[in-house]
Amino acid sequence: MTSKFRHHARTRIAVSALAAALACASGAAAGDRHAQAGAAVAAPEAAEAAKTGGGRGGIGLKRVGRFRAPTYVAGAPGEKGVFVVEQAGRIRLLRRGKRRTFLDIRGKVLIGGEQGLLSVAFAPDYRTSGFLYVFYVTNGGDLAIEEYRRDSAKRAAPGSARRVLTIDHPGESNHNGGQVAFGPDGLLYAGTGDGGGAGDTSDNAQDVDSLLGKLLRIDPRPSSGQPYRSPGSNPFAGRAGRDEVYAVGLRNPYRFSFDGASGKGTRIAIGDVGQNRFEEIDYEKLGAANGANFGWNDFEGFSTFDGAHAPAPSRHDRPIKVYGLGGGGCAVIGGYVSAARELASIRGRYVYGDFCLGQIRSLVPKLGRARKDRRLGVRVPMLSSFGRGPGGSLYATSLNGPVFKLVGKRRKR
Repeated sequence: MTSKFRHHARTRIAVSALAAALACASGAAAGDRHAQAGAAVAAPEAAEAAKTGGGRGGIGLKRVGRFRAPTYVAGAPGEKGVFVVEQAGRIRLLRRGKRRTFLDIRGKVLIGGEQGLLSVAFAPDYRTSGFLYVFYVTNGGDLAIEEYRRDSAKRAAPGSARRVLTIDHPGESNHNGGQVAFGPDGLLYAGTGDGGGAGDTSDNAQDVDSLLGKLLRIDPRPSSGQPYRSPGSNPFAGRAGRDEVYAVGLRNPYRFSFDGASGKGTRIAIGDVGQNRFEEIDYEKLGAANGANFGWNDFEGFSTFDGAHAPAPSRHDRPIKVYGLGGGGCAVIGGYVSAARELASIRGRYVYGDFCLGQIRSLVPKLGRARKDRRLGVRVPMLSSFGRGPGGSLYATSLNGPVFKLVGKRRKR
């Protein structure tokens, strides 16, 4: 986020670019372990195309439970129920109205402000492999992606922890990013913040030798004696730059998601929290995002940024949606393109919000621009994240505790 979550938000969690973390064409080699199972990741979005919803009402919020500072919701392939991530370091399984602790790593997690346990991703072959991956801030302030394995249908084994990747995050507590998600290629993507402070004075987001301010892509399983493998099709593999980097120029991509609902190939949507003037949503073909430069800190939204470092990038992938901070907003919370049949009014629309405003909105995402941006008429105070469960169901979390499911509602006649 910026130096504030940005107002009172920072005092709770910089659900900053805690936002939002790619095309098979760009992606996995035939030998990638999760690639075949990865097709299932996009299944909810790749549902049969239907008319895009108008975004005018028709949506309600059903409270499904109250948790301790929830930061994310996820479903697991082949499993019923949803998994709610709590900032302090627990993952709670919610199934048929009952809650139980699925994983507790509170002793390993640094919490406060934008720090904490920020997301979880289940391997595409989770039903057989039992592998899941978490993104959290360590007690030393660094960023960690860690693997765990399911011990039973209702619990992961804390002792199965295996550190996949540690990213140094010295000096500042904010701008951690926080999203991990498997793409349709079966590879793990992660969104990292620019290292914190304000203005990215270290120029991390544009530095291809830094893992900060980036979208990363890896195969998280051990390979050749290493804890993970970077695909050879990543843009800097085998040349100057870090092999793990997939795209650069992000400030705090707190939430990102994959969209296959258009029927025209997978796309990625990123909610990137801005500095002092603008919040932005980026939307690109997954393959075209390979090597993309989303502009920070040379640009904030569509505008040049005063603290930019020369030279300006030769490539700038412009956002499809920008909004200013003059109306009380403070941090964009990226969401999902809905494909759920029961949510007809937002089908094919990208759902998003703002931490401070709490209003849930939707727009029609198009390459190069967004259309028909509208309020949905529902609000979640201290909106900390969106999440997706079985069948493409959508959820919204409040840092105050409640978790809501987006439900369709019939219009009164």
